[in-house]
Amino acid sequence: MKRGCIQRTGALVLGVMGVLFLLPAAAFAHLVTTGMGPVYDGIGHLLLTPEDLVPVIALSLYCGMRGARAGRYAMFMLPLAWLLGGLVGLNLDLDVTIPVPALSFLLLGGLIAADAKMPDQLIGPMTAMIGLVHGVLNGLVLKSGPGGPALLGIMGALFVLVALMSAFVVSLERSWTRIVVRVMGSWVAASGMLMIGWYFRGQLS
Repeated sequence: MKRGCIQRTGALVLGVMGVLFLLPAAAFAHLVTTGMGPVYDGIGHLLLTPEDLVPVIALSLYCGMRGARAGRYAMFMLPLAWLLGGLVGLNLDLDVTIPVPALSFLLLGGLIAADAKMPDQLIGPMTAMIGLVHGVLNGLVLKSGPGGPALLGIMGALFVLVALMSAFVVSLERSWTRIVVRVMGSWVAASGMLMIGWYFRGQLS
């Protein structure tokens, strides 16, 4: 029963992830206002921003492929690093125009597609790096809106997402299901390449 619930939830999140690939990233380049307070605004911002949500899901999938221990690393490390980066971003005055999240797409998508066997000792630092970078970018956006309290909502959403998605992949028993996860990784990497391509196309036009 418990495993079936995890698998259904994971499949639902993967379906949402697939839909996000079809939506233009520019449509999400603004703050989300839920009307329920800054904490919920933070949750909404994460869930409706593909540049953040897709790397989070991709990291969860990869850690799940590496086993329960790697999933636990990400479950605690990512929210903490994201919070730290967010606090830094709230106090910075930067105008980031390059598609920094595309690097996360390429890195994580490539690792998943290749089923790369990264040592557990490296998964923690990689998770921290991704959390710090995306946290800083979030802080830069949130400082003109809900600010610090929104980061708490993002932390909670990150913990739940990573826990569910990594557990979902760990629970997969049939070999073909892991192939499906690897195919999704290739989509993530391809999306990162498209983001970079669109950026340079805009610069040259």
